[in-house]
Amino acid sequence: MAATSLDYYETLQVSRDADGATLKSAYRKLAMKYHPDRNPGDAEAEASFKACNEAYECLKDPQKRAAYDRFGHDAFTQGMNGGGGPGGGFGGGGPEGFGDIGDIFESIFGSAFGGGGRGGQRQSNRRGADLRYDMQVTLDEAFHGTTKEIEIEVSQMCETCDGTGATPGTSERTCNLCHGQGTVRAKQGMFVVERPCPSCGGRGTIIEDPCGDCQGEGRVDRVQTLSVDIPPGVDTGTRIRLSGKGEAGQRGAPAGDLYIFVHVKAHALFEREGTTLATRVPVSFTTAALGGKVDIPDLDGSTNTIDIPVGIQSGKQLRVRGGGMPVLQGRGRGDLVVEIKVETPTKLSRKQKEILQEFRETETGEECPESRSFFSKLKDAFGA
Repeated sequence: MAATSLDYYETLQVSRDADGATLKSAYRKLAMKYHPDRNPGDAEAEASFKACNEAYECLKDPQKRAAYDRFGHDAFTQGMNGGGGPGGGFGGGGPEGFGDIGDIFESIFGSAFGGGGRGGQRQSNRRGADLRYDMQVTLDEAFHGTTKEIEIEVSQMCETCDGTGATPGTSERTCNLCHGQGTVRAKQGMFVVERPCPSCGGRGTIIEDPCGDCQGEGRVDRVQTLSVDIPPGVDTGTRIRLSGKGEAGQRGAPAGDLYIFVHVKAHALFEREGTTLATRVPVSFTTAALGGKVDIPDLDGSTNTIDIPVGIQSGKQLRVRGGGMPVLQGRGRGDLVVEIKVETPTKLSRKQKEILQEFRETETGEECPESRSFFSKLKDAFGA
């Protein structure tokens, strides 16, 4: 069995339409039969072993096989590819019958390595991309929860071809270049590398008659109206996931997800930190001095009545338990923090001024201990 005297398919004892798995099985069977270790000193067996090596090295590579099918052995002569036999330009087989490192790993690990042979490396249709939508809600909506409708333009499965990308009544065919493997191999220096097939993009199949509505993509852009449930207690940065509402996958692959990012608008009365609401309440200096009450509306529609203790100072904070925001996906509410701001009157009637003048004439300093302490320290420091 001379190295190039016989047809490669005859050498491996397979038909010309044999697939990659059939080629590999036939090669391994013959390589084991004619291996020099099993046939020491047998020149004919050694020649047959080399012939099998050469044949398989050519036919296992889609590019070299296509060239061989068209030109025969002339495809690997000096005038066709620069010489070097079927390995010229792609890399030849070693003495052990393995074409490259990938074959060695595949022989050792089998289907557990690389997805089970060359066919396992074919790229599957990709899942659709996840999408983001930024939604603004008011503090009242964040408190009570709400349902909002949104409109987004997103790739959806083509209804004409049911996402296949092919005109109804037609189907995909196996790629002629990679024979359905999804990859082609080429030599770079000392190494043989695999790349996605340029003809089919790594899918292993080609649509000859693409769907007219989606041009073979299996998806089209359409405006989609969605209802989004906003639960009570959401805050800026809360993320709501709508499974399968993202971009449609390629040719029937699963769709991605849509993520709603919530932004809570500023409120005229309350500031928020987590589940805590805070507000600043101005009170008159008479209320601060004599004590009193102040009413603050609650987001639930009720009213919080705040007791102002006698002699309260500006900046004092009063806490109302359970007067804040709901706990997201939980129970209860946070607190309401009320900061008191004592307001000095700027417009006084004559009578009010007279009353305040009388009050000042009766002051002993005991009424405002903080002021008395300050001026006492000032006197001690400067000897005034």
